[in-house]
Amino acid sequence: MAQEQRNEQRKGRDNRDSEGSELIDKLVSINRVAKVVKGGRRFGFAALVVVGDGKGKVGYGSGKAKEVSDAMRKALDDAKKKMVRIPLREGRTVHHDLYGRFGAGKVIIRTAPVGTGIIAGGPMRAVFEALGVQDVVAKSVGTSNPHNMLKATFAALNDMKSPRAVAAKRGKKVGEIVERREGKPAEETTNNKDKKSNKE
Repeated sequence: MAQEQRNEQRKGRDNRDSEGSELIDKLVSINRVAKVVKGGRRFGFAALVVVGDGKGKVGYGSGKAKEVSDAMRKALDDAKKKMVRIPLREGRTVHHDLYGRFGAGKVIIRTAPVGTGIIAGGPMRAVFEALGVQDVVAKSVGTSNPHNMLKATFAALNDMKSPRAVAAKRGKKVGEIVERREGKPAEETTNNKDKKSNKE
């Protein structure tokens, strides 16, 4: 009886996972690793995975196991725990240019107009696809180690601030922040105010 209840609970859990939010998972890298023991070397696999919902949430994780499938499963579980919410501009690109660094990994991420697509390579492309970004230009400078590149990319994305957050911090309206971003510099606005005061 107890065994049947456990089986039913397990089935319910599996259904909930499959019916819940559909996650996009990307395998970034898989390495064969060795552990040196008394009798020789024991081989295993290390997987690095990126997971996202395509709507602004993304995470990455790593896992080690003797089999590739087990390593991937561990990495997926780790990535789901580390998922973070990233604010996107119009749901398609980043709000402003970003710079991230971790160890020897440096990344530059730039906002892009509609129709640009994802111009990025390797682990960075996997992050943007899982995140739901459609237009972005990104460049990695320095190391090509996928772990450092991913960490540098997440460091950059976590530094991004939406106009709403900036407006709340400065005590201004969102419209004022967006106006400046769209090409109306602060000098023009101050000059216009000076002209008005002179006319009066």
